[in-house]
Amino acid sequence: MPRIPLTILTTLLSLCAWGQPRTDSLLENLVRRHASPNLQHVLQHPDSFRYQLIYTQIDRDKRNRPHFRNYYFHVDADSYFNPASTVKLPIAVLALEKLHELRVRGLDRYTPMLTDSAYNGQVTAYTDSTSENGLPSIAHYIKKIFLVSDNNAYNRLYEFVGQQAIHEKLWARGYPGVRIVRRFMPLDEEGNRHTNPIRFVREDGSLVYAQPAAYCTLPFDFSKKILIGNAHMNRDEQLVHAPFDFTKQNYFPLESLQHLLQTVLFPESAPRSQRFKLTRDDYRFLYHYMSAYPSEADYPHYDRKQYFDSYTKFFMFKSGQREIPPHIRVFNKTGWSFGFLTDVAYIVDFKNNVEFMLTGTLYVNRDGVLNDDRYEYETEGYPYFKEVGNIIYQYELERKREHAPDLKRFANARKDN
Repeated sequence: MPRIPLTILTTLLSLCAWGQPRTDSLLENLVRRHASPNLQHVLQHPDSFRYQLIYTQIDRDKRNRPHFRNYYFHVDADSYFNPASTVKLPIAVLALEKLHELRVRGLDRYTPMLTDSAYNGQVTAYTDSTSENGLPSIAHYIKKIFLVSDNNAYNRLYEFVGQQAIHEKLWARGYPGVRIVRRFMPLDEEGNRHTNPIRFVREDGSLVYAQPAAYCTLPFDFSKKILIGNAHMNRDEQLVHAPFDFTKQNYFPLESLQHLLQTVLFPESAPRSQRFKLTRDDYRFLYHYMSAYPSEADYPHYDRKQYFDSYTKFFMFKSGQREIPPHIRVFNKTGWSFGFLTDVAYIVDFKNNVEFMLTGTLYVNRDGVLNDDRYEYETEGYPYFKEVGNIIYQYELERKREHAPDLKRFANARKDN
């Protein structure tokens, strides 16, 4: 029998597996072998919990260049999950990139940003009581997005970038399946296509740059119906005995989330056409707030009881509000909505020279009713992320590396900008 070239064999295997969740034995066996009874229960019901997991090993060469290998567990781009606040990550990055593209003298991420309204349902934003000078800015919105996943901050940056530019930029960088078509406020499809006029001003009120209202003319493919659950609460808080319709909601496949975070944290690992046009200072700013805790911020100042340090750190730490050791830092973005929990994370242990990425999503909704704010986040969701994170972390502590990583770039990101 003639020998089949490896490239052709790989293609054939991919075709045979089309439409099936992608799973690698190393990751599946690792998780199952160490799983508690509660985690085993989740793993035995993939259709109910809709879990997907990507574990990314990082190995450095002698020049400290990172090399990545992804392992998958039940990953399926056709299996919808609501990305919730994870979409705030690309919006924050695109907002920084747009500032450079505008090339306006005196305009930077700290320039006060005033949002006007020009369409039904839009809101204005002229002040921000949580900032040091009482004024909103790109920088302050990004801080709030990563520190506590602030929805209003995301809405304002969505309006600054614009729905059309969001998709043109992401699609051109190799994310054709991504769809970010909604703010987190009560607007219909048409309302989300309209974005506000915005002014950037000096602190004395004089104008630096004015951006007119915009409208997105792009067509979106909503042909695939996405219905989840047995019933849902409508906007009038009435129970509707029908699945919730996610067809026109935001969409961000898990592999795309992992790749985007990797591109932001390790831009040199991506082709130039896929990298974001940011400065070294932009990256340092992003890395700081992607890994910072609410207690480390003076502006905004957060109630530590409500916004504890692991508030947005699902893997390993959020369950039980676990304290994060000083030698570990998590660079990530989480999202939670409609019973879906998602975390895309790069976890670093500076003491033990360990680094890896984990990207995962889980659905917890025992009664099958959506939009009722009754989900098993605390009892099933966060414990899942804690246990899976700890299993991979313990494996990483024991995994042999030919070259110890130099992690100074990320260690320096802990310093405030």
